[in-house]
Order: sequence, then C-alpha cells, then structure tokens
Amino acid sequence: MTALAGLALKKIEELLSPMPRFRANQIYKWILKGCESFEEMKNIPVSLQKELSQKFCVYSGRVIDSLFDEDNTRKNIISLKDGLKIESVLLCDNKNRLTACLSTQAGCPCGCVFCKTGAIGFKRNLESCEIVEQFLQLKTIKNERISSDAKNKEHFKKHLIDNIVIMGMGEPLLNIENLYKAVEVFTDPKGINLSRRRITVSTCGIYDGLLDIANNGSFVRLALSLVTADESLRQKLLPVTKANPLEKIREVLLLYQKNGGGRITLEVPLLGGINTREKDALSVINFSKGLESVINIIPWNPVADLYFEGKPLAEPSKKEISDYTSMLEKNKLNVTMRLHKGRSLMGACGQLGDLLGH
Repeated sequence: MTALAGLALKKIEELLSPMPRFRANQIYKWILKGCESFEEMKNIPVSLQKELSQKFCVYSGRVIDSLFDEDNTRKNIISLKDGLKIESVLLCDNKNRLTACLSTQAGCPCGCVFCKTGAIGFKRNLESCEIVEQFLQLKTIKNERISSDAKNKEHFKKHLIDNIVIMGMGEPLLNIENLYKAVEVFTDPKGINLSRRRITVSTCGIYDGLLDIANNGSFVRLALSLVTADESLRQKLLPVTKANPLEKIREVLLLYQKNGGGRITLEVPLLGGINTREKDALSVINFSKGLESVINIIPWNPVADLYFEGKPLAEPSKKEISDYTSMLEKNKLNVTMRLHKGRSLMGACGQLGDLLGH
C-alpha cells in the first residue's frame, strides 16, 4: 500500500488521478498538519475517505516509542514497513529553536569505528517518503513537557521546526537520489517551505555525491565528518574514506564554494587518546586553508562496546579538548563546540541505533 506522507504534491496528484487536483491539494495540506489517517481529514467526503483507505495509507512507518529528556530533546523510534527500525531526534538549542535530525538509511555501510550506527551494519536505503515522514512525525509529536518560558510555549505547541540536519542514521550521499527528493518536499513553497540554507547534510566525504551537489546547484549546507586530516588515521577510523581520499574531497569542497555553496562545517569528533594529538590539530588546520569553514568540535558521546585497535573508545579529557581547541583558535580558525544534547536518550552524535536491538 502506497504511503502519501512525504510525497511531493505533484506525485500525490499523479497517484490520485483522475481525481480533481484540488483533492490532492487538500490531502497534502492535511498531511502537513499532522493527520495520520484519512478519517481525520474533515473536508474529504466519508465515501472518499474509505476509498482512499483501501488504496493508500498516510504513513508507511509508525512511531513505536518516543523518549524525552530534561533538555527538551525528543527521540522517535520508528518501525518501517518491513519491520526495520530507525531513529530520528528533535533537538532544542539554548534559544529554544527546534532542529530535526533525520536518518537516510537503516543502519550504515560506512563502518566508522566511533559510531553505533556503523556497528549495526547496512540494512537498506530509506525511500524519500520515509525521510520526510520522520520530519512530520517529529513535527506532530505529543509532548506535555514543553518549555516553561511563556514566550516560547506557543512555539513548542506548534512544533515550528527551524532547521533540518541530515545527521541521523546512515550516509546521506550514498542515498543521494532519495535525499534530493526529500529536499524537494522540504523546500516546497506550497508545503513545508524551508529554505535550503536551513538544511544541513553531514557526510563522511563521498566524492561522487559531493561532486553531484557541487555541479548541480543543490546548495543545502554541507558538513564534513573530518575527524582528522591525518589520512592514514582517518582511513582506519572511517573505512569508507579509503575510496574517497582527502585530496579529492578538498578539491570538490572548493568547487562547491566556487559554484556558490556557502560555509562548510568541518566536524571533528574527539576520541580520547586517538585524534587529539597536536599533529591531528595541525592536519585540520592545514586542510581548512582556503576553505570558508567552521570547525565543530564534538567530544565523543559514550557508546558501549566500541573499540579501536583492541582498546575501548573513551571520551577525551578536558585537557585534551582545551589543548586541541586552543591550537585551532590560535591559528584564527572559527571553532564551535557541539552541545551534549540527547545523551541520556542515546540520541547524541554517534549514539543512534543503540536502543534498536539489531
């Protein structure tokens, strides 16, 4: 049965043809308002509701659990139509802005040693509608524990999501066709209507995907999971990078910016005693030269049973973080620190998948 949530309006019109186009538009708007069944669509005749229910469903997947923490972080655990499970997260920053963190794959083929999703292995790519559904499910999530700040209560009640980060489970650029389709829905002026500048795609560095983005003008914001620019160490930590050397990645990032793409975020998850060395900081400094970039430091979020060269991974010490950050700042790089949002839910960077039981 075909799910309509997450499809572009034009696609819904095609599926419902020869039904009048205004019906497709009505259904599209109800879906964006959070309707989970055709019966909730009040201006659709009951006879048509029944007919639609026989041919279509609203959502292909269902939220089987929602977790909340004291920071207003929420995590959805979603069962897909084939029984596979994924996770998506709604983050709230210090200014009460909401960001949806979405997945593009069930599991992940990249095998990054510091990421729980990589340890699960790859199951399959998500369809574009499954990517968009995560956004709609987070948008309509029921949560009574909203901000106590009266000024922001209405914002939370309406779940006005300000930004999307494609930083959940999976490598987005290995599912680029469905990623593009999802972005089309997110940016549809008749629908969700988010600016492309409010959508950030995080990648390990898949050259072909980056080249496609650079050449075709789909200028979502880019974040590169750099980790270290010491090529030998990086290939051990991120096995997928063996086929995507940093020299080529840097060239395509420069092309992206030459063709009008904006500032790039270079993400550096710091792993205690591994990539916190002076030479790692220097490698990042050298890699960033000529790029308009911001370095996002991410102290590693603990996940059990993850190892590197036979030793369990550990969080970096405060001194390691301080020394590393200071070296970057002394070289006049723009440095930010990732907040530890969602840790208690296993919903922070690198932790997704820990509760799925794969």
